[in-house]
Amino acid sequence: MGSKCSRVKRLLAKRDIKILMLGLDDSGKTAILYKLKLGDFVATVPTIGFNVEALEYKNIRFTVWDVGGQESIRALWRYYYRSTQVLIFVVDSNNRQRIYQARNELHRLLNEDELSDATVLVFANKQDLPNAMNISEVADKLELHTISRRHWHIQSISAKTGYGLYEGLIWLSDNAPTKVVQASSYIALPTHRIFECSLI
Repeated sequence: MGSKCSRVKRLLAKRDIKILMLGLDDSGKTAILYKLKLGDFVATVPTIGFNVEALEYKNIRFTVWDVGGQESIRALWRYYYRSTQVLIFVVDSNNRQRIYQARNELHRLLNEDELSDATVLVFANKQDLPNAMNISEVADKLELHTISRRHWHIQSISAKTGYGLYEGLIWLSDNAPTKVVQASSYIALPTHRIFECSLI
C-alpha cells in the first residue's frame, strides 16, 4: 500500500524544468513562446538578447529561455547552457536555403559538454505554409538519425495556428527529467486546448 501511495505522489509531484529554446533567426522561437503563453499568435520582431517565461502544463513547470538566433548573437548562446534540462531547437521548415545551417548549429549544440544530458525536442515550424518540408525531410536534412545516447524527438508544428505545439509538450511531459522542486509562480497553460485538438 505504501509503495503505491509513494508512486502516486511521484506522478502528481510538480517538476520544474529549465528549457533553452534556440534556433536560427526567423525560425519562430518567440512566436512559439507567446503562442504558449497567450494562446494567440503574436507577430514578433527579431529577438535581441532573450525572452524568459514561466509556463505550466500538466505536472511540469517550464522556465523557457528564448534566445535570439542572429549570427552575431549565437556566440552568446553558451552563457545560457548552465542547468539546461531540455533543449528545444526550432527550425523553419519552409526555408530550404538555411536548413543545413540549422543542422550545423544543432549538432554544434549537441557537442557542448554543458548540454550533454539535455533532452532534445526539435520543432519543425511553419508547417502551415504550402511549400514547407515535411517532418521526414526535415529530420533527414538535420541528420537526426545520428543523435545517440539521449532522448530526442521531432515535432511538426505551426506557431501561427498552434498545430503540434501541445503534442510536443505531451512528449516532454513523458520524457523530461524528473527533478522535483517547490511550487513557484507560473503561468498555467490552457489545458482545454488539448481537448479542442483531440489530443487526449
